[in-house]
Amino acid sequence: MITKIKNLGPGLLFAGAAIGVSHLVQSTRAGADFGLGLLWALLLVNLFKYPFFQFGPRYATATGESLLDGYRKLGKGVLITYFILNIATMFTIQTAVTIVTAGLASSLFGDFISVQVWTVVIIIICFSLLILGKYKLLDRLMKVIVLTLTISTIAAVFMAFSNTSNPISMKQILPSNSLEIAFLIAFMGWMPAPLDVSVWQSLWAIEKNKDTKNYSPKSALFDFNIGYLSTIIIGIGFLLLGALVMFNSGETFSNSAGVFSSQLINMYAQSLGNWAYYIIAIAAFTTMFSTTLTTLDASPRAMNKSIELLFKTSFKYGYLSWIILLALGTISIFFFLASEMGLLIKIATILSFITAPFYAIINYKLISSRYTPKEWRPSRELHILSWLGIIFLVGFSIWYLTTL
Repeated sequence: MITKIKNLGPGLLFAGAAIGVSHLVQSTRAGADFGLGLLWALLLVNLFKYPFFQFGPRYATATGESLLDGYRKLGKGVLITYFILNIATMFTIQTAVTIVTAGLASSLFGDFISVQVWTVVIIIICFSLLILGKYKLLDRLMKVIVLTLTISTIAAVFMAFSNTSNPISMKQILPSNSLEIAFLIAFMGWMPAPLDVSVWQSLWAIEKNKDTKNYSPKSALFDFNIGYLSTIIIGIGFLLLGALVMFNSGETFSNSAGVFSSQLINMYAQSLGNWAYYIIAIAAFTTMFSTTLTTLDASPRAMNKSIELLFKTSFKYGYLSWIILLALGTISIFFFLASEMGLLIKIATILSFITAPFYAIINYKLISSRYTPKEWRPSRELHILSWLGIIFLVGFSIWYLTTL
């Protein structure tokens, strides 16, 4: 068991990347607007996305190469499609998570500097941690961050339960109008994370294997399952917090990062008591900082690897170049769209959901192919769950597109 705990890493990095906007913003809003009415969506999307995320560490540790290497084997067109999709979403995703983190930093540490300056400060801090500490520091930091996040979130849920006397309705809701359907798709788009995070997971698994030689497929699956379970528990936690504290409150959330963050934390503090302010603030800030840090590492790592595979050469400063480009792009987009946080998040999450079938199909095709050792191909149960997942993701994407 000690060895298993020591081998935890990429699974917790997955949790750090996943538990962000989908949980803090979307889950809280789902609870505030629908109570526990969208619990079905949270559980179903976690279930049906599970195999496609799991195929990342499974393939990486079984073959010693990332999903991107596998995509190249499936055909150059598959890798080019991934590259284009990632270029289209990486800046929006990074900006969306950084905006929320900056707003929370302003609420937690004081607004003596603007949200714009906080954005630059957070990007610089994350950039420095990644360049100086590399994967090893990221791995160690995430163990502390995810533990802090889990404890503070569970504590907040218990406090919310002890401070409410209203009965909780378990009646489930299927949104009917176009605005509600758009929110549902956005909610599921990043719950627990965009499916391209499976690529990041495979890259982290390769890095972990360099650091820990006995990071076997069995260790990787245990590690991933711990991280995945954490995202589900914390997702339900934020849904409960939204339902217990904000449902029927009449509060309308602002699209401004700073105002939204203050509203979020102050509503919790008003309901639970001022003494709870910092617990909620720490939970919220830790949630978003972990996402900002992991996404700033993963997208450049994935883009550099894609370029190397497409051009069949290595680039000494490839990762550094991409991380600088992403940091500068994030700051630039932020200064133009800071006041449209809600719109930015909606665009990013809907894009992630609509592109999810692509990742589901190619991940399933790769893990079931001759490129994966036979003993690590999916079981019959995992095959069935994968087929159901693909049907679910394609079906909901078509439903959304036909309601536009």
